[in-house]
Amino acid sequence: MKEPRGSELIERYKNNYCIAPDAPISEEMILRHWELEKELTQKLLESTPENRFEVFEECYSKLYSELIWLNEYVKKNIPYSTMDRGFRIWLTLIGAPSTQRIYEVGSGKAELISFLARNGYSCVATEITRERGKKYSEENVTWQNSDGVHFGTFEQHGSYDVVISDQVIEHVHPDDTQDHFRGVHEILKPNGKYIFRVPHRFTGPHDVSKVFKCEKALGMHLREMTFHETRKLINNSGFSKFGIVLIGARKIIIKMFSKDRMISTSFYFHSLILIEGIIRLIPGRKNRLSAIRMAARVGFFPDIFVVAIK
Repeated sequence: MKEPRGSELIERYKNNYCIAPDAPISEEMILRHWELEKELTQKLLESTPENRFEVFEECYSKLYSELIWLNEYVKKNIPYSTMDRGFRIWLTLIGAPSTQRIYEVGSGKAELISFLARNGYSCVATEITRERGKKYSEENVTWQNSDGVHFGTFEQHGSYDVVISDQVIEHVHPDDTQDHFRGVHEILKPNGKYIFRVPHRFTGPHDVSKVFKCEKALGMHLREMTFHETRKLINNSGFSKFGIVLIGARKIIIKMFSKDRMISTSFYFHSLILIEGIIRLIPGRKNRLSAIRMAARVGFFPDIFVVAIK
């Protein structure tokens, strides 16, 4: 594999991480990120259930403390008004604030959860590393500890109306992904929602590997998923039904499914599974992405955006 270098590498990196064009990012900084993330990924994958929380906290703290530009420059060029417009879909999916309690998994720099708090929701944020988290949020957001998996250990069962995560589940250890969904199910109230968005594996990789044109994720996206895998994880965690979120030009559509029985149009979900099977057989990332651009016409997007209902 021939790696991009110089200005091409820097431009690709800035685009991937939403860094302003004039930010002082060098090739050496990017290569340092690449090598460090591969090193930390190996440690994450080798962690055991007994030490996983400690290893994950240590690795993510190391990443953000050493690569300080990921906090200083990422999204600095995006005005709050623009970010808020991007977050408004979450208001539609969650519903009216009323007395709803929202729990966010992996809040990062707290942009989304702070936006929801400003819109009247009672919000709890979590983050595994002190290098992000509370210091970035607004005062009306409560911060709690969490390992991102065993939520029932940290929170009272059946205590939240909504749990959310945005581009987080792909960072969970592959051995813990099913437990992550079961943990969310535990802390949700009856009829509570888990609303989450994850990158689709076949449109990726979406971590730092994308900058180097890799065929698969080699960084800290430990498990980018497919629609088929997502459905299996939801059904095996006790959720009664789930919906795929489609974002159109003028409205948001949610196609709902219940276990293996379709509540709405079965053709749509079967089409997604069929498309995945075809794309899986296409050799080469460039060829796959070309096929995915065509598949976007029937709702095959780079992200898997889901509402799962307890």
